Order: sequence, then C-alpha cells, then structure tokens
Amino acid sequence: MIETFEHGNIREIRLARPPANALETEILRRLSGAIRAAAAQGAKAIVLSGRPGMFSAGLDVPHLLQLSREQMLEFWREFFGAQQAIAASPLPVAAAITGHSPAGGAVLALHCDYRVMAEGKYKIGLNEVQVGLFPGPIIYGALKRLVGTRHADRLLSGGVMLGSAEAVQVGFVDRIVPEAEVLAAALEWARHMAGLPPRALAQTRQMARADLIALTAGMRESDYEAMNAAWFSEETQTTLRQLVERLKKA
Repeated sequence: MIETFEHGNIREIRLARPPANALETEILRRLSGAIRAAAAQGAKAIVLSGRPGMFSAGLDVPHLLQLSREQMLEFWREFFGAQQAIAASPLPVAAAITGHSPAGGAVLALHCDYRVMAEGKYKIGLNEVQVGLFPGPIIYGALKRLVGTRHADRLLSGGVMLGSAEAVQVGFVDRIVPEAEVLAAALEWARHMAGLPPRALAQTRQMARADLIALTAGMRESDYEAMNAAWFSEETQTTLRQLVERLKKA
C-alpha cells in the first residue's frame, strides 16, 4: 500500500494501492506512519508520489460503503490523521502529483509544502459536493490558505475539477511539468529545501505553517461523529451508491 524509496537524504513515499490508489483506513494509517518515521530515520525532506497517471482517485467509495458506523468513524480518524501528519511534519513535504487527483487525493496534496503536477489532460480538485459529501472546515481552510477566499468558495461549493494549467494559475499547485518529469521536479525542490540551514528552516516552517497545523489538530470526537452522520445520511448514501453504479457501467 505504501512504498518508500531513498534518493540520498530525500525519502519518497509512494502510494501503491492499485489500480487507483483509492484511500481507505489502512493505507491512510500506513501513510501517517511513514511520514512520521521519515524524520526519525534521518531523512531531510519527503516527496509524496503516486503512480503514473493517477496520484490518488480519492476515497475508495465502494469499499467504504460496506463499512459499519464504527468502522467509518475509524476511517475518519485516519483520514484527518493523515492530513495532520503531513501538515505537522518537521520535514518539508512535496507532492509529486503524477496524474489525476480528485477529492481525497487533492486533500493530501493541499497539506504538503509544495505541489508539482503533471501537465496536460490531468485534473485536480475537491469535488466532494458533487457526490453528496460535506468537505468540512479543515479542507476548506487548507484550500483557502492556498488559493484565497474567492477561489476557495468557487472551487469547493461547485465541486470544480481543474486542469493543470488553471490549477497553477489559481495557486492550487505550484508547478506543472510533463508527466515523466514530475518526480524529478519534486525531488529538485526537496533537495533545495534539504540543503538549507536546518535550524532556520525548521523555525521558519513552524511559523509559516502554524495556522495549518492548528487547523488539522482541531478535530474532536464530536467532529468525527458529525462526519459520520453526514456520511450515513439518506442524501449522501443515495448519491454515493448512484456514483458506484455509474462507475460499474463505465
């Protein structure tokens, strides 16, 4: 589910759950563990990557629809826990967005320090509302931090999926390159960050990311229960099951 590769003092953490790197409880738990382990094991920066053509397809909806309420509560804890692990990492984190990145895939990228995306046909965005999901204040806050209030309102409320050119224009991603160059570009940024004076870098990142860290650390058990109530609502369940049926026919 998670693979790691060493590029000198840069650790690449690759999502590896074929066919689409869809997110469920265990891959998120392993991702959080891998992020936290990188610093303890001597890495100086992290690159989070996916497979060619698909960074992550977002939540594994067909799988999650089979879970009980208690199992879904555990999923929400791991989903937001992964966001917190990325946001609060003491190491700079670059997202190598190697292809499509809707919904949950985009959420992971939002919490990184830097985002390199494959140019061309690929899409990124937070389309939760299109499938009956309420994204919540943490995801909205992380998006607003990147693109500003006006773009965040438009993108989140409409569930807009962006092509790479518009994504870089509005600030959703930082750089676009050909698909074959995404990992190299992310590693280039990571090496630059790893070469900076470590104390000054750590203090500056802590200051600059304090708002994001506080945002992701703010989830309470009642918030997970509210997410669960929304997930199991008639509207959301109906919309998600219709989505699954469309995917089966595609």
